[in-house]
Amino acid sequence: MTINEAIAALHAELIQGELNGGNIEDAELTGAYTSDLLSDVMANARDGGALITIQAHKNTVAVATLVNISLIVVCNSRPIPEDMILAAREEGIAIIRTGENQFTVSGKLYEFMKAHR
Repeated sequence: MTINEAIAALHAELIQGELNGGNIEDAELTGAYTSDLLSDVMANARDGGALITIQAHKNTVAVATLVNISLIVVCNSRPIPEDMILAAREEGIAIIRTGENQFTVSGKLYEFMKAHR
């Protein structure tokens, strides 16, 4: 599943799409991890995956960088501060936003990834 396919599947809003070494249409996701506890993300998220969270701040990007997350999915229509967007652009991490909660987004991505293996 590509980041672009995730955007379409979730009917999400693209907030930041400048990626390191690639195009958002081609960037493949290896999986997804849902958590709002950033230390949990550092310990358990997979390389190249998506992070599903409500944590909309610059530290989320820093943690995503540590574990090589490709996409941050911000749920519940949380406002995304400009410093988070700039940090994600610098690190080449995509950010999308959806009005749905983490449970719903996790289920949708799981089903979509399972169907497209």
